[in-house]
Amino acid sequence: MSSLLGWVAASLPALMWIGLLLTPWRAWSTRERIEADPHAGSADLSQITVLIPARNEADVIGLTLSGLQAQGSSLQVIVVDDQSTDDTAKIAASFPNVRVISGQPLPQGWAGKLWALEQGKAHVQTPMTLLLDADIQLQPGILLALLAHKQRDNRQFVSLMADLRRTSFWDRLLLPAFVYYFKLIYPFAISNSSSRLIAAAAGGCILVDTQALERAGAFASLRNALIDDCTLARQVKNAGYRTWLGLSRSVVSLRPYGSLSSIHDMVARSAFTQLGYSTSLLLAVTVLFAIAYGLPFALLASPATWRLGLIALVAMMVSYFPMLRYYRMRLAWALLLPITAALYLGMTWSSALRYWRGVRSRWKDRTYST
Repeated sequence: MSSLLGWVAASLPALMWIGLLLTPWRAWSTRERIEADPHAGSADLSQITVLIPARNEADVIGLTLSGLQAQGSSLQVIVVDDQSTDDTAKIAASFPNVRVISGQPLPQGWAGKLWALEQGKAHVQTPMTLLLDADIQLQPGILLALLAHKQRDNRQFVSLMADLRRTSFWDRLLLPAFVYYFKLIYPFAISNSSSRLIAAAAGGCILVDTQALERAGAFASLRNALIDDCTLARQVKNAGYRTWLGLSRSVVSLRPYGSLSSIHDMVARSAFTQLGYSTSLLLAVTVLFAIAYGLPFALLASPATWRLGLIALVAMMVSYFPMLRYYRMRLAWALLLPITAALYLGMTWSSALRYWRGVRSRWKDRTYST
């Protein structure tokens, strides 16, 4: 009996990874994607208003607005200057067809980005709104491709996950895995279906019907949300609208990370929020990671179980291959996925420790207390 239980325990990692590969929603794949058509002509985009919340973004706002200028004609742009102390507003105002709104001080109970969007929303008069982060550059033609997909698929809310810059070892080790884990937590195929079990979005680039935004109660109804994109998608889906989320290399994040500490800050600000501030879930995730990533190496050390350990490791790496191919990285990076997983688990614990010390999140020189 004990030997049977031991064999079952040794089989768990392989069963987990093979099960992941066989799930019908294929969370590991990159099939949900939209790329810009380099041959697309200029388009009339007068039905869209771009809403950009910006706080101390002088180093990137010019590139973001230049990318919008190349999308087509008659595109309206509103930049909400969220109490910046640099030249963000001055740079934004230098672009044609850009309206800069001076943001008011942050009220209690609001997250900074959502308060900026709430102020800008009052000035939107077009049928569609593009919610765009100040550090996101759109490649020529991608907005037209996103609009075409939205209309062809009859969606009221579509978003694209940005291509995160990979300029250092830490970027290459951790950032593709960030997208990989996001897709495992929020399988795009389920989120994009009519099922209300999962609703997800990428807040950097969201094209939404203005009416759907209003009926979903944005942004006041989610004013304190730290994972505002998925919360907004949930609100829109609950209001009876159809959402869609995909990947794109034509939506480029200008945010430089480069170091382990900067990526840690990005992850730790919301990792424990993803778990609903639940200690039980944190412990469950820790055990899950230990089984999935640690146990296969222990199995390799035993002549009786090394095959099971090898199967688990191979299946694990195979699940990561599509993401590496999509971001044009060498497949050998999959060998380091257990190290990547350990680092992400550590960042999640760091996020929990912050919360237990009274800090729910810290971002853009603002601290949100528990």
